[in-house]
Order: sequence, then structure tokens, then C-alpha cells
Amino acid sequence: MDNRAQVADALHSHRHTGGERLDVAASVLALLADRTRLALLERLGRGEADVTTLVEATGAARPSVSQHLAKLRLAGLVATRKDGRHVVYSLRHGHLRRLVDEALNVADHQIAALPPHD
Repeated sequence: MDNRAQVADALHSHRHTGGERLDVAASVLALLADRTRLALLERLGRGEADVTTLVEATGAARPSVSQHLAKLRLAGLVATRKDGRHVVYSLRHGHLRRLVDEALNVADHQIAALPPHD
């Protein structure tokens, strides 16, 4: 087996099949369907941040940002760490950053009426 085939096998060996995989993916996409959460994830895709930074980046009220971050944390999409008295948030998966980036790329194409491409 060549190296490329080994990599492809390794990538596919951890994938689940059936309804559970689709259910989890649908749950993740449902969380992304909120503008504030999408903005939070987009900002966190550029690096970790505390609540104050995320409030400034999203323009949302602090209580709203905190509630959305709690949902994202409980869903396992963001991680936290303490930095003194501050809680710092980060994305848990590079996959999530790429998913958000691609969703925003689709939006850019639709807004600018660009032709589809691969």
C-alpha cells in the first residue's frame, strides 16, 4: 500500500457511520445557525480571546456573549483556560475553524453573485 493510501485509510478509520454521525453533525450545524455564535467562532478562529475581547468583536451584549459561549463550551466546540482572573476561550478543533471559514466563503460568493467553483 502506498503512502497516500495509508493516509486515506487512517483518515477514514476514525469516522463513524450511520445516524449518530449525522445527528452530531446536525447539532453542530444548528449551533452555527446563530449569528452571534457564528461571529464568536469566526473571531476565535483567529486565536484565543477573553469575554471582553469577544464582546468588542461581536458587538453583542456581555450577558448574551457569555450565554452563547456557555452553549458552545457545553457542546464541546470551545475550550477554556484561566489566565489570572480571566477566562480565555479557544476553538477545540481546526475542523470547526475551517467549517466556519467555508460557511463565510459561501456567504461571500452569494453576496457577490460569484459563479460556483471547486
